[in-house]
Amino acid sequence: MNGLKIYQIVENVRKIKIENVERPSSESNLLTQLEIAQRILRSLGHLRESDALTDVLVICAQPIEQGGLGLTGYAEITAEQESEILFLVSAWLEALNSSDRAKSLPSPLSTRPEGRRGMTLSEKIFSLHDIDQRGWVAPGDLIRVDVDWVIASEASWAGMESTYNHLGKPGIFRNDRFWLAGDHVVDPRVNSLPKVQALIHASERAKRIFKLTDYQGLNYTILHTEFYRERVQPGMLVIGSDSHTCSSGALGCLAIGLGAADVTMPLVTGETWFKVPECIHIHLLGRPKFGIGGKDTILYILQQLQRNTVASERIVEFSGPGLKFLSPDARFAISNMTAEFGGITGVFIPDTVTHSFIHKRRLPRHKSVSIYMKPDDDAQYAGAYEIDLNKVQSFIAKYPRPDDVVPVVDCGDMGLNGCFIGACTTAEEDLILAALVLEQGLKRGVKPSTKGRRKVVPGSMPILDRLRKLSLIQIYEEAGFEIGIPGCSYCVGMSADQAAAGEVWLSSQNRNFENRMGKGSIGHLASAATVAASSFAMKVTDPASLLDAIDPDRWNKLRNFKTSKNPETSTQHIKYVEPSGPQTSSCGGKVEARDINSPPSDYPMAEHKTLKGRVQLLGGFIDTDALAPAEFLVGMGTNKDAGDHCLQYTHPSFRDRVKEGCNIVVAGKAFGCGSSREQAVMALLGCGVQCVIAESFAFIFQRNMPNLGLLGITMPDRLFHEAVEDGADIAIDFENSVIRLDGKTFTFSLSQMEMELFRYGGIASAFKRFGSKLFEVMTAQKPLGRRSDPSLGSNLELQW
Repeated sequence: MNGLKIYQIVENVRKIKIENVERPSSESNLLTQLEIAQRILRSLGHLRESDALTDVLVICAQPIEQGGLGLTGYAEITAEQESEILFLVSAWLEALNSSDRAKSLPSPLSTRPEGRRGMTLSEKIFSLHDIDQRGWVAPGDLIRVDVDWVIASEASWAGMESTYNHLGKPGIFRNDRFWLAGDHVVDPRVNSLPKVQALIHASERAKRIFKLTDYQGLNYTILHTEFYRERVQPGMLVIGSDSHTCSSGALGCLAIGLGAADVTMPLVTGETWFKVPECIHIHLLGRPKFGIGGKDTILYILQQLQRNTVASERIVEFSGPGLKFLSPDARFAISNMTAEFGGITGVFIPDTVTHSFIHKRRLPRHKSVSIYMKPDDDAQYAGAYEIDLNKVQSFIAKYPRPDDVVPVVDCGDMGLNGCFIGACTTAEEDLILAALVLEQGLKRGVKPSTKGRRKVVPGSMPILDRLRKLSLIQIYEEAGFEIGIPGCSYCVGMSADQAAAGEVWLSSQNRNFENRMGKGSIGHLASAATVAASSFAMKVTDPASLLDAIDPDRWNKLRNFKTSKNPETSTQHIKYVEPSGPQTSSCGGKVEARDINSPPSDYPMAEHKTLKGRVQLLGGFIDTDALAPAEFLVGMGTNKDAGDHCLQYTHPSFRDRVKEGCNIVVAGKAFGCGSSREQAVMALLGCGVQCVIAESFAFIFQRNMPNLGLLGITMPDRLFHEAVEDGADIAIDFENSVIRLDGKTFTFSLSQMEMELFRYGGIASAFKRFGSKLFEVMTAQKPLGRRSDPSLGSNLELQW
């Protein structure tokens, strides 16, 4: 009898034996038995276990389109559904064990401690999660941090699972804080293919082995959409294996994308490391015009400030009086495309808009641990910039650069072969507004042309369900749009939806690099409203006249957002707090010096003191889509697999030249920009590249290199790049930290983590040596002098 299995699971997972209670009859169904078990546990004082079963009951009752099982207490339950219910019972009880293992954050302070340095919001969140709990951090500090959530797609999980297996399958830290979504490749049209089947099986395997509490399966949501809408909270630290993890920063948390191997570590250990980055501040002024949302705003920011410039390797914080006019969805789009801006992540200062958005969530557990903080008035930013929202209009970012931004009115009559509305950057309100634009066009008697393709892909099943209930999907269909299931679709161009070579598309996605939508295709970026207006004639069209015809009250009602008339109300109901002060170190034991200073003789840094080769010059902004083309991404299981396609389309002679000895790459700015795919590093390793020297690297790519054992050197020195020639002999002297080139020497430096990871052969090899003490060992401060926070006097000193 399955009712007894519930009690057996409680005993096996939580070591609680229930005796001498009335058991349910065999005729009652499993949901009824679950309700009885929940009440019995509560009556016996096992409140947490009772709450866990309540969570299971909530999931069982939720509609399928909301991520539940769609069951009621009187429903006839199939054997498959019974198995799923029992799995959820086991998973949610195991979540209590996960929670017990995790360290609780110290209680925040109500006010800033006297003498503490002023901090940005990002620095406060880092400080809140700092394992050493010093009470403050500053740019350049190397810290270990506790992680709240880990998120991954089915595509990135394939790489993470490989790393996880290589680590020896050590188990994961929290089964209730791993969000795994099927969105990049999976699609009913291709799911029968062997490579896609492998991705599906890997995700399903993760669900079962790790007992994931929150797994809705394939094409339920784009990775970031429902995570942002229903899970992440202000003050959290989120690590994801996708470059657009930064989307969730719109809610006042730190959400940072890293490579798959990098993300596997916090999944297993619950912690990771950061060298605290600098921040820039964007002060939002004015009020956007009607129908102008987050997409056009971030395109304007890209136009004004340019990608990979002021934001490069920095966190971007957004605040200012214009904030109150930006809905949560608009903020989401702006944070999302901070990746294209070149920032590590984009963070909005949480306010009453944030609080209201969180408060509307269905489940208490996803709104009860929010921590609201804001930057200090004397916080130190690397740069501050003003953006007047009143100047934002409908824009287009022209292929292949997201910062080549021009007004739509300057692109009139540009012919199109396709129009796509979707991708993670396109939030619910964008889909609603685009439908209203289409509605106005249809009311005017405008008919969609017979040429070209049109597709809309909502970001999640709950959004799709709401659009159906509002009769907006019908409008899309009348306007000639195919309705897709949630997923990345044309935006990533690696599944069933791909633009053909030579086709010109207008898309509301976030990235328009070469071959992004499909090999040889051309993609321009715009807001969903602009794409909708352009879809009728398949020509770029300014949506202004159609937007003007929309009833503002109806629009605001449908998107469920209204702005405050009083600027002071944006924060008056929020209780802002401060990270706690210095605590006793939570390190579990002393790290011996020999652990840090004696790598085995077979590790790379022990093999040679000088690396020699010949130069192969590449330009700036070499993106990961080019290094590891999406067309082959699923099959890149090994370095060799990836290396076979490295720069295949953009630099077809690259691989042959590496084989001929030009194995030291010298490049320009932002090498490795774009997606987080670590296959880009694998591709370089696989075709024989020994080292990459660049003016600058994209943040994620720079972490991926040492994690996978590739040497990367940042060389901003202009004289070096003027002196270096293609094919020249070059030598990298590790002992003296210099590069020798044509009789000249140039000094370089590697960060402590880069040195440690490279000398141990990558993060997986280091984990095998040090286990869960990995980051404790590698962030151990070296005796290179001491520094102190001058604002704290002489009481607190830190080794640097």
